[in-house]
Amino acid sequence: MNDDPHGGWPGQDPDPARRPQRPAGPPRRPAGPPPGHGQRPGAHQQGPGQAPWQRQQGSPQQPPPRRSQRPPVAPQHEPDLITHHEHNGTEHRYDADRGYEEPYDDDRPGQETDEDGKPVLTPAQRKKRRWRRIRRVLLALFCLFFVIPAIAFVITYFLVDVPSPQAVAATQGQAVTYYYADNTEMGKDVPKGGNRHILTPEQIPDIVKKAVIATEDASFETNSGFDIGGILRAIYNQVTAGKGGGSTISQQYIKVASGDDESSLSRKWTELAKSFKMNQTYEKKDIISAYLNIIYFGRGAYGIESAAQAFFGKPAGELNASEAALLAGLIQQPGRSENPKVANDRWTVALNRMVQNGFLSAADRANLQFPTPIPQEDKQQAGVVNPFIRDKVKEELAANGITDAVYYRGGYKVYTTIDPKAQAAAEQAVADGMKGQTDENLLNALVAIDPKTGGVKAYYGGPSIVKGPNGQDQKGRDWANTPQNPGSSMKPFDLTAYLQLGKGGINSTFDGSNNRQFGKQTIRNAGPGSSCSAQCTVSEAMQRSANTVFYDMVVNVTKPGPVAQAAKDAGVKPAPDGASELFADNNIALGGGKTAVSPEDMAAAYATFAANGQRRDRHFVAKVTNAQDEAAYSAPEEAKPAFSDDADKSKQIAGNVTESLKGVIPFSKLKCPNGHECAGKTGTQQHTYRPGEPASAKDSNSQTWMVGYTPSISAAVWVGGDGDKPLKGKNGKAIFGSTIAGPIWQKFISLYLNGKPGERFEKVKIIGGDDNTNNIPSTQTPPDENEDPGGETGTPSTGPSTGSSSRNEEPPSSSRNPPSSSENNGEESGGNGPGRGGGRGDNG
Repeated sequence: MNDDPHGGWPGQDPDPARRPQRPAGPPRRPAGPPPGHGQRPGAHQQGPGQAPWQRQQGSPQQPPPRRSQRPPVAPQHEPDLITHHEHNGTEHRYDADRGYEEPYDDDRPGQETDEDGKPVLTPAQRKKRRWRRIRRVLLALFCLFFVIPAIAFVITYFLVDVPSPQAVAATQGQAVTYYYADNTEMGKDVPKGGNRHILTPEQIPDIVKKAVIATEDASFETNSGFDIGGILRAIYNQVTAGKGGGSTISQQYIKVASGDDESSLSRKWTELAKSFKMNQTYEKKDIISAYLNIIYFGRGAYGIESAAQAFFGKPAGELNASEAALLAGLIQQPGRSENPKVANDRWTVALNRMVQNGFLSAADRANLQFPTPIPQEDKQQAGVVNPFIRDKVKEELAANGITDAVYYRGGYKVYTTIDPKAQAAAEQAVADGMKGQTDENLLNALVAIDPKTGGVKAYYGGPSIVKGPNGQDQKGRDWANTPQNPGSSMKPFDLTAYLQLGKGGINSTFDGSNNRQFGKQTIRNAGPGSSCSAQCTVSEAMQRSANTVFYDMVVNVTKPGPVAQAAKDAGVKPAPDGASELFADNNIALGGGKTAVSPEDMAAAYATFAANGQRRDRHFVAKVTNAQDEAAYSAPEEAKPAFSDDADKSKQIAGNVTESLKGVIPFSKLKCPNGHECAGKTGTQQHTYRPGEPASAKDSNSQTWMVGYTPSISAAVWVGGDGDKPLKGKNGKAIFGSTIAGPIWQKFISLYLNGKPGERFEKVKIIGGDDNTNNIPSTQTPPDENEDPGGETGTPSTGPSTGSSSRNEEPPSSSRNPPSSSENNGEESGGNGPGRGGGRGDNG
């Protein structure tokens, strides 16, 4: 018991003025847990209405001291001050070091704790704490995504400027300088649209503005520089791998003006700020005019005035609705402006959107005709780069980030892989090979590639300027990039697919006799020099170009699909990535039907054989620098095993193909340069005779090839016609792969390798036999002067086939070239598309 007359408690402050006074207000909650809630062991129970100070450890409960009572003597040291305040009905304890802690509800001394010593919360407390955290997270997110970006956007808005069309025009239309592989200058590519006028809004027809708005930014009149809906659509398209962006016309203007097309958040952020500022600063008519004055349309034309002159030979003020629609449509694909299908598709899209946006009536739309652009002038002048090489370079650069729209903006220097010695050798070889030829339908191309790098050393696609139907000069066609039936030059891929199976090799034997039946289909060889025995090795069949062996190999062993894949593995690029076509039916065995390969692809594919089965992507560009001589692009030269994941296996397959092709060279009466080993294959596609043609057309050919290589260079030569035309040589007789194309190839190889150290192919283990089985039999008689030296003078006959694996199954006949009788002089008939050589896929 306390004997203090004032009723004070031991340790109580004797001076009431120093004791913290409880503020007036409603009574505080009991310190104990809620009714029914457990308490800590040893805690004293207290009745309702008792305050915390009404209990004392180990002492009976006493009433609170009266004011008139004298307080007890102060202890040796003062206890910490305790203050109380009310907040939302809960009490907090004050701590001088940490400030206010959590409410008493969470950690009162009498509250139950878990095994970690943490207070056990009631459901109400947990809910309250959870919502408190949610509110804090939402507040943080709001600041992160709205408040902070808004502040940053305002700051960016005042820091950026919108460049004028005049300033942008000064950076456009710069010449691109080309260099040979030895760093000597090849020439310059000067844009035809470099000298242009900046038009005022009044000088640009409304129909042109409407066509561009409908095609590029339908919300242009109402958006503030960016379209939230368009941005969301762009995000959705990226996530779902769809097509279409969300840029407005204002954003596109900023992108072109800055010359920065990097896919980064910082660039996009600045672009949005500039677009918004542009729309706050200028009127819509000024914005669309500024855009039309700098945007790229193709043909080297920047701005609507230059485009109108380049495509239609008239000022922009005279453009009609149809012409405006075409130019508006080409903005998205200016690099493909010369592709008739692309141009027509883009014109259609533009007109349809003009109708949708109410800029053009459906009736007027129905009456419009496609506006054919004027022929593109592309004269080869001194100091101007070859247009065919330029086009290939631009195509390559566009695939690596330097698109057609920025090509003339960087003051670029393009260092090509073209060797001036090889290019001169190619042009001289073609000129010498075509001397004395009188057939005006004869065309030619030559492509040479370095097997060790993939770099294109020489590229000749024919004359760059030809005469049009009315005698006017017009741009020639690049025949080096035009696919043709490859004939027997396809047979190395037959063999590659066969070797990949692992069931046989170049020593395996097939029936190489003439007039073999495959179901009801007759396959013939090209004459006595092309046939061999019923036990003909694959190696000998390759030298003789025995059609019956390779047709049998593909139809009954490999099947057509693996042959097409082998060609792809070697480097042939079919559409849509390239120009060639690999049609997986039986015709592919002999290079006929719908199968067509460009000279460029043939040179690249044979280069893989020369490189011991290592494929390197062919390329025209070694590196590119900008106006400040900073690196803008460098070509990779990565090599990959082509015919197997195992590099050694791929090397062995390629080496076996080379072994089979080495004997073709002397058999075709061609020679390798002194000290150099070489290998190759000729090919011929026969013309399909049509009623009304002269009798001589029956034995004519339409396409001829010679493709061959040394360890240092792979070259493909094509001599043929534009489509299926009967071609004649100097003596009026049919031409073959070894009669014009072969000598051109030999001339080029000799000129290019002159003075270079000799090289030989690496030896590999023969697949399926010993190393001494590919020699030409000693009993072979050389072809006479009236027989094609490549074994290509015979009259093989086939009908089209579907790749049937059964010897007794008849391939379906072609409606174009039915194998009506054994007199049909065709190796591959049927399945020939327009412009393809028909009749017999090849003679040798």
